[in-house]
Amino acid sequence: MTPDALARTHAEAFTDQRPWTAAEFANLLSSPHVFVVGDADSFALGRVIAGEAELLTLATAPAAQGQGKGRDTLRAYHQAASTRGAQDGFLEVAETNRVAIRLYQSEGYSQTAKRTNYYRLTNGQRVAALILNRPF
Repeated sequence: MTPDALARTHAEAFTDQRPWTAAEFANLLSSPHVFVVGDADSFALGRVIAGEAELLTLATAPAAQGQGKGRDTLRAYHQAASTRGAQDGFLEVAETNRVAIRLYQSEGYSQTAKRTNYYRLTNGQRVAALILNRPF
């Protein structure tokens, strides 16, 4: 997937937060530690360093939501991260993103920390980021 395609899907999926730009995706993908799995409907962008995987973002286009694409993409991300040597992983998710939180918890993630007022929503509201971890 190109940075432009990633940015389009991200913008469709994240309407309550500032979506990432194609330039931001290109910058992240220039790192040898960063990888992407999925397709234009659903993708995950991650980074593996020193045996730890960070899920940078997972985005599923609204037209593809509710069909298991996000779960399939998350599982593909886990497999790709494990192949790259990850033994455990973490992610941040807005405390208001209940659908994502349920998905992550159903795939073995549990909350280990909370960053108060971390995200600024497009309406100006600030919400906490939950830090979730799981072994691979």
